[in-house]
Amino acid sequence: MHIDVQIVNAFIDGAVGGNPAGVVVDANALTAPQKLMVAQQVGLSETAFVSTSSTATLKLEFFTPTRQIAHCGHATIATFSLLRQLGSIGEGLLSKETIDGSREILIEGEMAYMEQRAPKYTQIAAMSELGERVVGSLGLTQTQLLSGIDPFVVNTGNSFLLVPLPDERSVAELRPNLDLVESLSDELDLIGYYVFSPEAKIKNRHAGARMFAPRFGIPEEAGTGMAAGPLACFLYDYFRVNDRELLIEQGWLMHPPSPSVIKVVLELADGKICRLMAGGAARTVSSMRVEL
Repeated sequence: MHIDVQIVNAFIDGAVGGNPAGVVVDANALTAPQKLMVAQQVGLSETAFVSTSSTATLKLEFFTPTRQIAHCGHATIATFSLLRQLGSIGEGLLSKETIDGSREILIEGEMAYMEQRAPKYTQIAAMSELGERVVGSLGLTQTQLLSGIDPFVVNTGNSFLLVPLPDERSVAELRPNLDLVESLSDELDLIGYYVFSPEAKIKNRHAGARMFAPRFGIPEEAGTGMAAGPLACFLYDYFRVNDRELLIEQGWLMHPPSPSVIKVVLELADGKICRLMAGGAARTVSSMRVEL
């Protein structure tokens, strides 16, 4: 049996870069083990599988090369952008069914946005034993963190460890110990680390970040919508960034770079973030055929 997979770069910055995801547009007949086999052969950080749903516009499942995960930002944007380009869906408010419930999707022109929930924060004191291990896993010391802001685990659907550094150079020069990052990600039940600074390449953007997720077979990722959402919330709640629409850069500091930009729109109720929409643009770059 052969399976056709579209390769779609999500969160492209202009016409370039982005984070590639595999998309299988008809996965109704595939079992979970077969989906994992496809994801392993595709070899990208995530592959999305589309099937019919009785409760949402479509059912969407995500597999890394090592396991299934509940949500994936760039693969969601890749899938809905591809289906829009194919004429399978239209613009407006849509939805996806996942193993963690349904989420709203918004298509506006070339942009696709996905819903994330209100943030949940867990502070990790930099000077604590756990904080020392977190900082050490990045090859840093506590004095190299951004002064006055501890690392936090933030969850808007998946948990990410946000680690603030003072400037772009500090983020660019990171050489994490991926074995330690993986071990701590297991311990804290994280997708991975999202290390950032308030500096960005393009004026009027809010942060530049790098993403490390070795627990899921991803040494570094170019664009992570499910992490950019938590970061936007963190910037609003802890950095006192007053904008409701935030732009997060990622992928610029990878080796080699793959520039990505994620737009996050925060929704407030009684002055608190109640949900958010994170999204961007995407383009199809190639296709491949996988044999099972």
